[in-house]
Amino acid sequence: MFRYPLTLKISLCEIRLTDQFPSSIFHDGRKVLQSSHYLLIPITTLSFSFQINTNGFVATAQPTSESTYLGNMPPKFGIIAALLGDLDTSDGVGKVFFRQDSSPDVLTQAAHYINRAFPEDDEVSPTHAVVITWVNVATQGEPQSRGDGIEKKGNTFQLVIASLETASYAILLYPRDGMQFSSTPVQGSNVVMHAGFSKGSVRGFLFSSQGPYYRTTTDDEASVRALTEETNSGLRGIWVYEIGTSPYFTNVAPGEVTDLPTEATPQGPPEDYEEAANARRPVYNDGQQVQYPPYESEGEQIEVHPIQYQPHQPDNQEVLVVDDPDINVDGESTGESYQCNFPLLFSYNLGTCASNRNKCSQFADCRDYSSGYCCSCRPGFYGNGIQCLAEGKPQRMNGKVYGKVYVGNSPSPVEFTSNDLHSYIVVNDGRSYVAISDIPYTLGPSLQPLSALGGVIGWAFALEQPGFKNGFSIIGGEFTRQAEVTFLPGNEKLTIRQEFKGIDEHDHLVVSTTLEGRVPEVLHGSTVQIDPYSEIYQYSNNLITSSSTREYVVSSPDGNTDTRTFQWRQTITFQSCQHGESFRDMKPTQMLSVDQVFVMYDAGNNLIRFAMSNKIGDINGENPCFTGRHGCDTNAVCRPGQETQFTCQCAAGFNGDGRTCYDIDECGENPRICGSHAICNNQPGTFRCECEDGYQFGNDGQTCVEVKRPVDSCEDGTHNCDIPERAQCSYSGGSSYICSCLPGFIGDGRACQDIDECQPGRCHQDAVCYNTQGSFTCQCRPGYHGDGFYCSQERTKTQCENHRDSLQGSSEFGPRGPRPPVGQYIPTCDENGAYVPMQCHGSTGHCWCVDRNGREIPGTRSGPGSRPMCIDNGVVPPPVGPTTRPDVHPLPPGTHLLFAQSGRIEHIPLEGYVMKKGDAKAVLHLPKVIIGVAYDCVEKMVYWTEITSPSISKASIQGGEPIAVIRSDVDSPEGIAIDHLGRTMFWTDSMKDRIEVASLDGSQRRVIIDSDLVNPRAIITDPPNGNLYWADWNRDAPKIETSYMDGSNRRVLVKDDLGLPNGLTYDSQSSLLCWVDAGTHKMECTHPGHGDRRKIMEGLQYPFGITSFGKNIYYTDWRRDAVIAVDRHAGKELDEFQPQKRTKIYGIATAYAQCPSGKHTRAIHSI
Repeated sequence: MFRYPLTLKISLCEIRLTDQFPSSIFHDGRKVLQSSHYLLIPITTLSFSFQINTNGFVATAQPTSESTYLGNMPPKFGIIAALLGDLDTSDGVGKVFFRQDSSPDVLTQAAHYINRAFPEDDEVSPTHAVVITWVNVATQGEPQSRGDGIEKKGNTFQLVIASLETASYAILLYPRDGMQFSSTPVQGSNVVMHAGFSKGSVRGFLFSSQGPYYRTTTDDEASVRALTEETNSGLRGIWVYEIGTSPYFTNVAPGEVTDLPTEATPQGPPEDYEEAANARRPVYNDGQQVQYPPYESEGEQIEVHPIQYQPHQPDNQEVLVVDDPDINVDGESTGESYQCNFPLLFSYNLGTCASNRNKCSQFADCRDYSSGYCCSCRPGFYGNGIQCLAEGKPQRMNGKVYGKVYVGNSPSPVEFTSNDLHSYIVVNDGRSYVAISDIPYTLGPSLQPLSALGGVIGWAFALEQPGFKNGFSIIGGEFTRQAEVTFLPGNEKLTIRQEFKGIDEHDHLVVSTTLEGRVPEVLHGSTVQIDPYSEIYQYSNNLITSSSTREYVVSSPDGNTDTRTFQWRQTITFQSCQHGESFRDMKPTQMLSVDQVFVMYDAGNNLIRFAMSNKIGDINGENPCFTGRHGCDTNAVCRPGQETQFTCQCAAGFNGDGRTCYDIDECGENPRICGSHAICNNQPGTFRCECEDGYQFGNDGQTCVEVKRPVDSCEDGTHNCDIPERAQCSYSGGSSYICSCLPGFIGDGRACQDIDECQPGRCHQDAVCYNTQGSFTCQCRPGYHGDGFYCSQERTKTQCENHRDSLQGSSEFGPRGPRPPVGQYIPTCDENGAYVPMQCHGSTGHCWCVDRNGREIPGTRSGPGSRPMCIDNGVVPPPVGPTTRPDVHPLPPGTHLLFAQSGRIEHIPLEGYVMKKGDAKAVLHLPKVIIGVAYDCVEKMVYWTEITSPSISKASIQGGEPIAVIRSDVDSPEGIAIDHLGRTMFWTDSMKDRIEVASLDGSQRRVIIDSDLVNPRAIITDPPNGNLYWADWNRDAPKIETSYMDGSNRRVLVKDDLGLPNGLTYDSQSSLLCWVDAGTHKMECTHPGHGDRRKIMEGLQYPFGITSFGKNIYYTDWRRDAVIAVDRHAGKELDEFQPQKRTKIYGIATAYAQCPSGKHTRAIHSI
């Protein structure tokens, strides 16, 4: 059954033994288990027999001898361990009571605890229950009385097995003062008691292995004591588990309410619980029921407050009930004979194909059966029907590694904190490659023997002999693999747990790996050799197991060799469809043969690498399809023929002769393949449909239907606020909005009246106040000069005049008056003292536009001989007093930001420096993984790099089809930059480790940098100065470099205190080169060549791309899935934009409405 972890705040409730089992505890059983260690409880409503044992457990099969299970969890037989230990009831004080109970009160109480423990699930109503209570049981061989007249207390706890038609539950109750000891003596030493569930041994074709199990406690006594203090049901000391049907226990699901608040409100459980419990509660005397006293509580019952919680759940959660045949076990009881029946619970969805077709892969067919439905992959594809992959197509797998690993005798572990794991599988020859990053040298050499870390990946995609299937063909891409490795002779143990989570949007498999334990040390510089080996996999219902003993040879740097051994055992659990015949036809055993094993620790890059070739079957054939020596294309499948004959066949979605295969563009061949309001994204070997903005997939998973979004009345003008000159409408979510009067007005927002601000003293005494709508002005009286707040008969100099006169005051005087020094800029003022909109430098000939305060408007500076078009600021009189809205100076219209997400390029318009987030939308939908984005301001073209089918393309933002510019001899193009003056483009290739340049049509291409590069990514141009800048995020030696545009004059600008410099930007106005670093989590800037360096911001999460515009810097962040605006001068974040599609955002660029002015200052020969 699918479960979602949940923690709720539930009011406090606890259990005390002195309450003699209050209403929150089930009344004890009516039958007494005698001193024999077990007894068959045949219950007529359940379909298997089980045995109650005085040692604190219920067994679903004949228990083995005590010496084999005391202190060992899990044991070799099926078990529900309430509190397993060496316990004694022969002293006449400890008792075990049991009963079958189907009374409404008990069943209602059981439902109460179950539904509280699983608040997000549909409520259940059990139909049968078995109640077992261990009362005051002592440790074996220890007297209950100490001889001083004081009785020593034993442990008291209770187990309730509640069942209904589709599920079974275990409810365990541990009173707070019922836990007197947490270990029992066994063969002269104390052994910790255990609680949990186990299926016991599972018999395979050749031998038996341990089946699934679930441990509630660990080998630490504190975990046993915690049973009375903690919970998974919201009630202290009460634990609830869904257990499916014994003896399977394959899908044990713990309760989901684990928190207990510190405060509580008194209240009791339902009154009928209290009354019924008081009526039935016995007092035990030598096992006889003597009387039923009234209930006397030591304290008030405490109210439990339910909290509404609605996590995401899969649609159509249903269960399949399969009745297990009766299992007859003979034995003696208290004079009665019963039969126990629990229904078997699977988590494969019920229903029909018509209502669940979207649960199958788009490359699968659905078939109905009498008991449900199953999915099966179509010819040319393989998998479990839920997930299907094209035969022969190479596969990628990505994931993270977590955990702690000790090396040798080291007392300190090496921790894994989200280390990257990447794998590549050449499916048609069964070879898999695995790499894990950030492995320190203290651990890396010692991980080399563990090629098994990637072994399950090889098994999943192993070459198949006829009649045999690899892992993915049987169970798909969602399963859990747990492996235990024991190294000999030191008995170091390592546990490997891997959660395979299916296929992501890029058709890559996703895996999460956890490592816990210790490995023997392998000295630094040593190599490890692993010879070919075979391993038998045993297949059963939703479970696959294997075990083996393997050898490896360690070669030390001094030339010595050492052959070592480890024992290997793994369990793979999954969910399968039980209705079809394909799973029943699966062979019970298959042999995986692994050869060409390669392991290496790359100390220079802190990488551990594994590679191996894998084949599934009996491996007796020599056909090239099985040996991998066939020569078929990597996107083709090898079809074996007679003896050594074979044919190559291109995988689905590809065309060719099998030796060479080409991708089929399904979107181009059938533009309507995705239906209305959908966009087709071609991908290698397949395609994906994506709904347009404003649409989403309907219930069938294929048709795009309009998204019914809440109406923003402020945007569409359907609000009832006052006119915009007097009031503001603010959207508050849903269909709500708020009306508020603007400054200078008063009212409720729906009706606003002007405030008369002309109160005495508001203006200067020699000025007149004029009230205006929402504001006021002050004007000096005739004969006076000033701004109205200060008036004088002498005219006050303006800002421009003060600026000009301050510079001229330091000038030299010549025969014709003051002469400024050569090279000095002097502002020009008009007849009213205001700045002239266009200012020019008298010596250099440069001109630029300014605002009314004399500040240069970015992007307007021109060279000698040309003049920018400037807006006349003097035609609007400057406002006096407060204004009704901020005074905004917009840049030339049309400037915006372009950024890349997987499958699209979006834009955000800029108003001034402010992102107009409400107007952001997609510019291009592209079936690619886009990394870098650049903009050509001359032809209004956007350029991008993509790595799905590595290439560089362009498209006009004013409309038109994408045009491929570079399609060959590129492996992983990432950064891209445009020289709008030289009409060239530059890009980095992180696989080929080089920088190239070409004309904007892709011609005249050549390599300009191809040495001393490891991971080049970001690249940027400075066309007027003829400079090129790039970043290399080589983890061992990250750096930022520069050169001329032809690659000459190369030099390192920054190399210290860098981590992962992902993004670069250059602002030609300030001559600042800025970058973001995902390793140091900083944004920094420098003037190239000056050697200065300053920090703009720190605490960034995972920045990737960066661009600049005026005073602002904009960057993308992978963790925040956002575009963030930063004020470069203030060093603070201004705004954040999160697109509707919440995926990683890659490159970002500024698309200027007008090209920055300038020309090459040196002869550039990049082409």
